[in-house]
Amino acid sequence: YGYKAVGLTDHGNIFGAVEFYEEMRKVGVKPLIGMESYFTNNRFEKKGEGSDDILTDKNYHLILFAKDKTGFKNLMKLSSIAYTEGFYYKPRIDWELLEKYHEGLICQTACLKGFVPNLLAQGKYEEAKKYAKRLKDIFGEDLYFEIQVNGLEEQNIANEGIIRLAKELGVKVVGTNDSHYLNPEDHTAHDVVKALQMKKTLKELYSEGKAFRVKGLHFTRPEEMYEKFKGYEEYLKNTMEIAEKCNLEIDTAETRGYLFPKFETPEGMTPAQYFEKLAREGLEKRLESMKDLTPEKLKEYRERLDYEIKVINQMGFAEYFLIVQDFINYAKKNGIPVGPGRGSAGGSLVAYCLRITEVDPLKHGLLFERFLNPDRISMPDIDVDFCMERREKVIDYVKQKYGEDSVAQIITFNFMKSKMVIRDVARTLGFPYQEADKIAKMILPGPIQGSTLTIDENLEAHPDFKKLYETDEKVRELLDLARKLEGSARHTGIHAAGIVIAPGPLDEYVPVYRDKDGNRATQFEMKTLEQLGLVKMDFLGLKTLTELDYMKKLIKERHGVDVDYNSLPFDDENVFKLLQSGRTTGVFQLESKGMQDLLVRLKPSNLDEIIAILALFRPGPLMSGMVDEYIERKHGRKPIEYPFEEVKDILKETYGLIVYQEQIMFMSNILSGFTMAEADTLRKAIGKKNPEVMAKMKDRFINGAVERGFSREKIEKLWDDIEKFASYSFNKSHSTAYAYLTYWTAWVKTYYPEEFFAVK
Repeated sequence: YGYKAVGLTDHGNIFGAVEFYEEMRKVGVKPLIGMESYFTNNRFEKKGEGSDDILTDKNYHLILFAKDKTGFKNLMKLSSIAYTEGFYYKPRIDWELLEKYHEGLICQTACLKGFVPNLLAQGKYEEAKKYAKRLKDIFGEDLYFEIQVNGLEEQNIANEGIIRLAKELGVKVVGTNDSHYLNPEDHTAHDVVKALQMKKTLKELYSEGKAFRVKGLHFTRPEEMYEKFKGYEEYLKNTMEIAEKCNLEIDTAETRGYLFPKFETPEGMTPAQYFEKLAREGLEKRLESMKDLTPEKLKEYRERLDYEIKVINQMGFAEYFLIVQDFINYAKKNGIPVGPGRGSAGGSLVAYCLRITEVDPLKHGLLFERFLNPDRISMPDIDVDFCMERREKVIDYVKQKYGEDSVAQIITFNFMKSKMVIRDVARTLGFPYQEADKIAKMILPGPIQGSTLTIDENLEAHPDFKKLYETDEKVRELLDLARKLEGSARHTGIHAAGIVIAPGPLDEYVPVYRDKDGNRATQFEMKTLEQLGLVKMDFLGLKTLTELDYMKKLIKERHGVDVDYNSLPFDDENVFKLLQSGRTTGVFQLESKGMQDLLVRLKPSNLDEIIAILALFRPGPLMSGMVDEYIERKHGRKPIEYPFEEVKDILKETYGLIVYQEQIMFMSNILSGFTMAEADTLRKAIGKKNPEVMAKMKDRFINGAVERGFSREKIEKLWDDIEKFASYSFNKSHSTAYAYLTYWTAWVKTYYPEEFFAVK
């Protein structure tokens, strides 16, 4: 297009600001971050029909751009307050807010829906002048009057008034186009979106005059703009003046570090010192219950803790661990069940010592680097399972501790995927439901579980679908419109478990949004929050924890027995007999018919095999024959083979098969000399199938092993196996933590079946 700068002004929000900012910078275009705000006289007034004041009668548009960090902060404030205080059909701002939060902002009077051009179009020059003067008093030289050329008679009248008003008040004019879609031919697709929003068909939209009255609201090229504004080129040049004034640099974790809420530590102690103190004390308490530890093993625990503390403090994450252990300990002290662990956090001895997890990583061969890679500074990610019924109490505690206005939920964006977009577009075109459903159901599944092919991919892969597209004009119109909208954001949602905690009022750091149910959430989604360096936590509700708690209470009530799940030994023959029988209805993760059949075939006899079965019972390993191979090797019907004798200790728990991501990491360390941090980078590259990184890693893996005296032929075969099976490999830390829950529920079912079934 040839533009040096591009502005984004979504209606009433700044949802896309950071992503747009990053994408523009990648391609060398200056991003202007703004908002087309909804403006009213008084944001608290909910009904204004019949008022003499035009601004009370309706919501009008006003465009604001952030010049700098102060402007961006004020833009976030305005957008947040529009939702939290000014929402009435739309998020609205008013004069009071504009006067308070105008610093660092540029103002444009907007399209015909702006109050100044609207009044001018009605011939109310003096009233328009009154409001324009008020805007000038606030923004001074950062106010610009806006004109557009779209062929509408009222726009022409407004333009004449704006040019006259600009001369009278000494305000510069900018020429713009009201861009709502990318290409000229996208106008019908845009009408479809409008029809979807209004729950109408296209026919109804047009007959009721609800569609835009003009076409040409696309992203215009410079030559089109010069053609439109022939004789008024200076108005286009003035847009460059705005671009030159806007020099916003958005702070990210990379530029300013991470934003931790203040955690109160004992007087005279830094967060790092207090964190280390708690971790070391925690290890001593854990060691008390470990009998028969050899001096070598004891040394291993102490060295591992030293290493983890050093890495965590060097990366500046002590506060993160303090925050997590604090709310987990609050839950435990208040009788709120907490899971033994989740995700990769089970690989951290620090997490075990702080009682964030109940999984001993040394006992299970779990890796810290799988959880926190010293080579890649990114926020730790500790997701926590709580009792479903009392999860909210923990969130309330966090709000109370760090401040209600510092904590919020996290927005999600739901995107139009192929099947959904076909059904949506078909509805606006008036297709009968059955016909639309039939077309949508022709979309084939994608390569990743739960995904579908795109419409274009389906046209290539499904001959009947392609034939229908080529022979039926109505279907072709439907699919062409659907292709234009596929991948667009359809609506917002709230992340089921995510919570963000800021060091102060949240709208100082990110804009806030309130959904139709009144839930307060960030306007930026999770990935953007991480990029900005904010602390986010996942507070998940797990029904099994609630059930285990009820079972424990019933056992105490009926038998006088205090059950401590964390103290149960994992070698109870009766529990394994239950598992081997396949009678696992109600047992966590083992309830399905397929899993029960697998248990009967496998006959698990130790915790390692429960961990493995949880990792293996997924479509990839099941379809690849890996599960069958595992069972055959376990029962001695097939030989157990190892690629190298040196990795026998790593693979023997899974009978020579690569089941876990951690095994790939250990092997790359032993065979090729990778550091564990490099091994984690390899694990991530394989998981993401990044060809460039994979090619580098392959050379490093093979050459490193050859240099250490291993056979090139054998190491190349191992690499091929890793590439082939890596997508099936699973996070052992997660599998281990969940195996604990599996075992505990099986234990209750074995010894207290009445209590088990009463709760279930």
